[in-house]
Amino acid sequence: LTANAKAQSTNKSTKTYHTMSKIFEPINTGANTFANRIWMAPLTRCRADIKTFVPTDIMKEYYTQRASAGLIITEFTTVTENAITFNSEAGIYNDAQAAGWKKVVDSVHEAGGKIFCQIAHGGRAAHANNNGGKAPVAPSAMALTEHQCAAEFNASGEKIPYSKPVALTDEEAQAIVKDFAAAAKRAVHDAGFDGVEVHGANGYLIDEFLCAASNKRETGRYAGTSMETRSQFMRDVLEAVIKEVGAGKVGIRISPLNSYNEMTRINEEKAQEEVRFVSNMLNELGVAYLHVMRADFFSVQTGDVITPARETFKGTLLVNMGYDDKEAEEGIAAGKFDAVAFGTKFLANPDLPARFKTGAELTQPDPNTFYTKDTKGFIDYPTMAN
Repeated sequence: LTANAKAQSTNKSTKTYHTMSKIFEPINTGANTFANRIWMAPLTRCRADIKTFVPTDIMKEYYTQRASAGLIITEFTTVTENAITFNSEAGIYNDAQAAGWKKVVDSVHEAGGKIFCQIAHGGRAAHANNNGGKAPVAPSAMALTEHQCAAEFNASGEKIPYSKPVALTDEEAQAIVKDFAAAAKRAVHDAGFDGVEVHGANGYLIDEFLCAASNKRETGRYAGTSMETRSQFMRDVLEAVIKEVGAGKVGIRISPLNSYNEMTRINEEKAQEEVRFVSNMLNELGVAYLHVMRADFFSVQTGDVITPARETFKGTLLVNMGYDDKEAEEGIAAGKFDAVAFGTKFLANPDLPARFKTGAELTQPDPNTFYTKDTKGFIDYPTMAN
């Protein structure tokens, strides 16, 4: 998920809801206890080292500033070489990257926070320009055609068409499953993250397998012919990750209504069926939380995907997109969900929980600095104290 896309749906400042109590309650989620239910959503920020994809010192400062979140979920973090998707996102596929993330994690922990690494593979959205000319991979050899790769997200510095992907064999897909497992192990056991969030949303590789619009495989383990086979890649990734770090330290994000990256689910009923199917699978696997994006960046696909998730999933239900403090408080109090992930509100307000508690005005984010490479618009947003 990009910060710019999230801003389209969450860029409203609200006054605090003065009878708040639920959003400040601690919550037990899998192997962790989080201090509150105001969590920080994953936001692409493009500040890693452009050559090594190692997290930088300003990334350490950025996440540490936001340690009052119940849980910080990091930006999209690439699990394998040759799948760089935003040109300068951090990776978690080698020891140097893990060491860079460890500095971030240690700093967040010292500030009293908890942090999960969002582990991801861009699939067909990983442009060849970012990966030494190597074509991206996908369930089927179908390029993204409805929009182009933004100048900020590819090495040319210009807006260009997406590369045509190569269709993975089942064996190649299973090798990527191992990459996810290795990344999770490196994140938790080497870098010290409190857990990992598997990125199953927004038209990246796991979502590409899950969605019939992008998975046209006719046969095999990951065929696009049924929900069972379309979800098999997600299941394989989760099982492999759980084996390395334990189910109690694993969450997953899904976006059943989001049409970003050409994901279509036909109608609300199909999206709800998918949510129920995935939720039942997650119950079987015992993951700590399910992170559901409730809307479409472009408002093309609409419907209620939170209710079927609440009715089906037995773990912590985390929701995202367009919530303010009042709706978050009321929804948690009513049992509709358990926690809310805030995106650009946290980007522009490092002390967001304190602002919610006191009723302070929210600073508005500057979209012009979402993906720039320096400190402006990254670590210079004010807190109430300064």
